[in-house]
Amino acid sequence: MSAASGLRVLVAGGGWAGCAAAVELQGQGHHVTLVEAARSLGGRARGVEVRGNMLDNGQHILLGAYGETLRLMRKVGVDPESAMLRLPVQMRYPQDGGMDFAAPRLPAPLHLLAALLKAKGLARADKMALARFTTAARWMGWQLYTDCPVAELLERFDQTPRLNRLLWRPLCIAALNTPPERASSQVFLAVLRDSLGAKRRAASDMLLPRLAMGALFPEAAAGHLRRQGADVRTGVKLAGFAALPDGRWRAELGAQETPDAPYDAIVLATPPWQTAALLAPHGAASALSAQLEGLTHEPIATCYLQYAPGARLGLPFYALEDGPAAGRWGQFVFDRGQLDPAQDGLLAVVVSAAGEAASLPQDALAAAIAAQLAQDFKNETLAKPAWSQVITEKRATFSCAPGLVRPGNVTPLPGVLLAGDYTASDYPATLETAVRSGAGAATAIRAYAALPREKRSLSHADGAREPDSVR
Repeated sequence: MSAASGLRVLVAGGGWAGCAAAVELQGQGHHVTLVEAARSLGGRARGVEVRGNMLDNGQHILLGAYGETLRLMRKVGVDPESAMLRLPVQMRYPQDGGMDFAAPRLPAPLHLLAALLKAKGLARADKMALARFTTAARWMGWQLYTDCPVAELLERFDQTPRLNRLLWRPLCIAALNTPPERASSQVFLAVLRDSLGAKRRAASDMLLPRLAMGALFPEAAAGHLRRQGADVRTGVKLAGFAALPDGRWRAELGAQETPDAPYDAIVLATPPWQTAALLAPHGAASALSAQLEGLTHEPIATCYLQYAPGARLGLPFYALEDGPAAGRWGQFVFDRGQLDPAQDGLLAVVVSAAGEAASLPQDALAAAIAAQLAQDFKNETLAKPAWSQVITEKRATFSCAPGLVRPGNVTPLPGVLLAGDYTASDYPATLETAVRSGAGAATAIRAYAALPREKRSLSHADGAREPDSVR
């Protein structure tokens, strides 16, 4: 498609989904405007200034199987191999009583067989149970006829209490941000398919970002878009949009003095609760708005602990055994200094499905996590960081419940698409899901652009009501 024949497309929301949609749309020859209400791009994977330092609002792990994310990183000029530390799949604990499971760099599935044989901290019964589970899951094609909670799936396959405690529960919480008792087995199996069940070892690798999350993709995407002639604006919010008789859309973008010209299509890459509010005035989209409004959400807390320069863990990251009743909240700890020398002595501890932890005072939570590290690593200096900061994303992801119906990219409003990690996918709310969704919205607009203009026309007889703010 030539630039002259391209559509005018508004992408509202500069998170990973919105940036992916904008990059793909610009590549198709459309005229793209990307707006983000915040002053920086990234959405729920962004930077936050703390004590003069830019920290991520949450620590992330990507997988080698995140093909769309890696492709788009390269497209906007980011080299994934230098931007992230690549490690074979592993689950390693520092404390006595934990487990040490780490795959060598062998072809799949030999890497997992070797890891299982050499794993420490697992009894023979645990290893047999793990082998039985993965063999059965492969035989089933990592699919279930009827979804059920992960806890029920593990019980059905006779997984041992130790394996549940040290492997399945932390993996489920980390991947789905939902406890096993109410997490979707089908989505969990999709994650395991691309990690423990990957056909290529590289697909199961864990990728730890060395760069800040903004620099890893959104900021590079913005630079790429601007070089290609797109309009990228931060601090600009989509307050509403209204249908025009010719099938285009009029958008209200905050308090701008001069309204934009009409758009042929709009991608709503805003969080689901904001998208629900934007769709609510349009009668044809009322059911979709109610569906989005009905989603429930889970928080994630990240506790940053700064120690003296030179303070270092033995590995870039460890799993931690949590136990809220005992004041143990941390689930994974990352040595940021091993990823970025500028963050020497900084540890990041993640608490997923953090509803209970998020209710604690930040100082109390940080102190408890520091004490947990000191106990697990047998190092009392870890109990006394120079400073700490807890960053909680209260609605980090949707609750990934069994049988949850998630919306697709297409809405009942012609030319209006959804993009976000909550849209239909076999994956949970991950960066890869967001990027795939953004690319999916761009693909849908490609098909929409191929229609004759008269078929794109939208009549107000569909029950859509213009918001008062854009009349």
